[in-house]
Amino acid sequence: MLASILIIDKRKELPAKYKKSLENEQTSVIISRNLKDAMQKIQIMEPDIIIISDSIEEDLADFCNKIRVLTFNTRPVIIALSKSAESSDRIQVLENGADDFLSEPVNIDEFKIRIKAHLRRDIESNLDNKTLLPNKKFVNKALKRVLNSDNKYAILLLSIENLSNYKSVYSELAGDKLVQTLIAITKSALDTSDFLGQINDTNFIIITGSYSAEKLAAFLTFAFDTVAPKFYSSTDAKRGYMLLKGDRMAGMRVNPVSILISGIVSNYDLIKTPAELIEKLNYIKRKAKVPSGSNYLIDRIKLTGEHSVHTLENNNAIYINEPDDALALLLRTTLELQGYNVIDTLDFETNDPPKIIILDSGNDMSGLDTCKYLKEELNFVNSKIIVTSNIHDKTTILDAGADLYLPKPYEISDLIQWIEYFTKDQLSN
Repeated sequence: MLASILIIDKRKELPAKYKKSLENEQTSVIISRNLKDAMQKIQIMEPDIIIISDSIEEDLADFCNKIRVLTFNTRPVIIALSKSAESSDRIQVLENGADDFLSEPVNIDEFKIRIKAHLRRDIESNLDNKTLLPNKKFVNKALKRVLNSDNKYAILLLSIENLSNYKSVYSELAGDKLVQTLIAITKSALDTSDFLGQINDTNFIIITGSYSAEKLAAFLTFAFDTVAPKFYSSTDAKRGYMLLKGDRMAGMRVNPVSILISGIVSNYDLIKTPAELIEKLNYIKRKAKVPSGSNYLIDRIKLTGEHSVHTLENNNAIYINEPDDALALLLRTTLELQGYNVIDTLDFETNDPPKIIILDSGNDMSGLDTCKYLKEELNFVNSKIIVTSNIHDKTTILDAGADLYLPKPYEISDLIQWIEYFTKDQLSN
């Protein structure tokens, strides 16, 4: 996935041998046996290296020149293979756009080393100076290959929030060290076949397997929030926020650095370009944003099989009673993206109540009367009631029948974890 090689060769055995020697977890190799197919693959794949054999019907030097003109913007490495060992043929091909010339039969070990050297130079020329990760140009090529691949991957956008505020308080050097730590954590969690690239100073792209995306996102958000407090003064780490400096910003409170991860899992068939893909990931990222702390949100394909599995109706229904309209909308949107069925009204006479009820106690604690009524009078024993409250009276709230007391303000990620816990707990009973 990191590198792509196109072999243009009408023969059967030799190109297959070349492909076998070059292909690995980080490098994909495709063979084209005619010029028309080769031209299409060049437009779609934007390969890093193009190996052209003189077995093609067109003159090798002329074809190298055409490829160079066609790929002017992407500038791949062009390597010519020829049975000729004449210096005049070699010079003509190199003058017409080829970067290297190999005479056949080639020593397969030398062939592999030469290709690796060209790949290394190409990749190194597309690395960010600070992070040493593939830059935006290379990321776009990698995303384009994923969109045109038959294999399905998960694509994650990892964004660092509030980094500029952190740098203004703790310096550019401290900010760079924090980013380097995040990159080190991310690399440690990736498989050898995964890809990590950089769009800009605060946005990174991860391409990984569809089954590992959610676990990877969960680990990264947890690991970063665990390590991040070490990058603050003891005062800022204890109070959980920073104070900006300067005449205009002095005393302004800002949240600490966090990460947001948005992802798409095998659900991008209608997306045509890397720009559309990144736009979609940014949209999901906005939905994942929480008041503080790191969070992730994965958009995965929903599968259905009619009559294949029997499920209880409304087995993931959630009712929300939240007077803050903005928070209520955020809760609804986040939970629906997680796959839950958020209902608008609570039917007190229903025989199938929602599995989760999120209930605000109110400033006068009148919400506890509703909680008692649901538990004691209507016997909603199969519903888990989460009471949120600005009034920190845990004993009174739990005595009213609440299954969980969640003091405000709370992190939505914490609420979702409790919902997942209660849902799994009920499904196992």
